[in-house]
Amino acid sequence: MFDRLVAYLDSIHARDPAPRSRWEILLYPGVLALGMHKIAHWLFEAKLFFLARLVNHVSRWMTAIDIHPGAKIGKNFFIDHGFTVIGETAEIGDNVTIYQCVTLGGTNPTNGQGGKRHPTLCDNVIIGSGAQVIGPITVGERARVGANAVVTDDVPEGATMIGLKARSTLVPAETWLREFIPYGTPCDEPCEPLPSERVQVLEAEIQLLREEMAQLRKSLPTPDDGGEKPRKSGARS
Repeated sequence: MFDRLVAYLDSIHARDPAPRSRWEILLYPGVLALGMHKIAHWLFEAKLFFLARLVNHVSRWMTAIDIHPGAKIGKNFFIDHGFTVIGETAEIGDNVTIYQCVTLGGTNPTNGQGGKRHPTLCDNVIIGSGAQVIGPITVGERARVGANAVVTDDVPEGATMIGLKARSTLVPAETWLREFIPYGTPCDEPCEPLPSERVQVLEAEIQLLREEMAQLRKSLPTPDDGGEKPRKSGARS
């Protein structure tokens, strides 16, 4: 058990260089929330639903992270910072990273029965801060969901999702094979240009158009150049 705990803490340190020791990682709200979720999930599986909810509420009060006792979570799960909500039927694989203010939310069943209504995250998935992953969808292995994205459809393996509603972007193989990308967002490659970069591109295009207009004006004949004046309509030849 001690060896598993050390391996878990080391897996967090590999994704977050901020802590100076394993003791510091033990104080992370995500680590505390996950530890209390294990207790709540054990009570939930034993059908001690009230006690499971009680542990869940204490955990939420302490960490600002709400993990339903029924959620199934794999190895080395890391919530970096708090204010995250994980629904009852969510399933999370191994080595998944979630940043702050993420919701793994559910859809309201039309038949009034519970069933599977929350997302499934496969192994090595990264969910950026503020992202909303909604419904009984599957986020494929090694997929990334960028900050503030809204995902309501299945995510292919290795895809990066950005935007509202999130859309898939192609990820080069060298990026896909990287062990870890903070916040699930490769900032240099498939994301859209920053607003400042787009403004610079537009300004360059405007300047080019101005130069072309100036060249066109110079090439047009003028009366002083002896050019033939255009005839008026209806004039006799």
